[in-house]
Amino acid sequence: MTRDAAPPQDEPAFEAGVAGPAGVEASPLLKVRAGRDRMSAIERRIADFLLDNAHLLRDYSSQQLASALGISQSSVVKFSQKLGFKGYPDLKFCIGEALARETAGIDARPAPDRNVDPHVALGESLWRSKARAEHETRILNPLEQIDRIVQAITGAGRVFICGLGQDGIHARGLGLRLSLIGIATVEHADPVLMAASVSSAGPGDVLIVFSEHGRQPELCHISRQFRANRGKTVSVTRHSANPLRAHADAALLVSAHDEQSHIEPLLYQAALQHMLDLIIVLVCQHSEDYVDHYRNSAEHVQKMLDP
Repeated sequence: MTRDAAPPQDEPAFEAGVAGPAGVEASPLLKVRAGRDRMSAIERRIADFLLDNAHLLRDYSSQQLASALGISQSSVVKFSQKLGFKGYPDLKFCIGEALARETAGIDARPAPDRNVDPHVALGESLWRSKARAEHETRILNPLEQIDRIVQAITGAGRVFICGLGQDGIHARGLGLRLSLIGIATVEHADPVLMAASVSSAGPGDVLIVFSEHGRQPELCHISRQFRANRGKTVSVTRHSANPLRAHADAALLVSAHDEQSHIEPLLYQAALQHMLDLIIVLVCQHSEDYVDHYRNSAEHVQKMLDP
């Protein structure tokens, strides 16, 4: 999605609401990034300026920011309040504090050792980026939402899982793990086959749809078809506004941002996999029967691989 893309008409209006687990508050820039795709054109202009020039905000009053963007001062104030801040000074102060904490964390790291192998340094940098993506993803998915999805999975008659292309890797992985612990799953990477399968779905069944950007029309059609049969749908996408997320009963959101286009997908996959691993662990904690079933399944699989 490009920065100037308009939000889907069926997506809720932009509002504050990115809170972390157990009272952990999301950083102000994460709030801006998370809500950008649900903003109006003027709000997106403000958001883009904040994201691109966060370190310069200390030199801008609300009037100066408004003049630089060619908008009214009241638009800046309303934007800040929609994010949950008292006003622009409060937003600017919180962004400054977040940047200061980030800078302090960088300064606290030991100076790079010139003798360290470049591959080791690159690996450590990538690990930190993955950790940041996982942390932001955790903040975007409240524990209550995760618990509701776990309860839906454990209470489902069948769990339907679908993902196309790269998303299919995570869909197949989740389907395999749920099958190993004894949960009936139907997994397809072909939207036509999945559409045929969901025609037999009913109340209590769950559909989990993987789509990084949530814009494949065929997956949106399958989601609507599933809900028409009174099943529950769960979308797994980036935290941007998208049609698939708008049609879902519950959403798992992934945060992954990097200036390097070839790095960003790696962060997305790492953060998503960690969240799916957490869900599997929580499902197993729901009943000891799942753990016993996994042990038996793993033994049978091992006998096939190593008779």
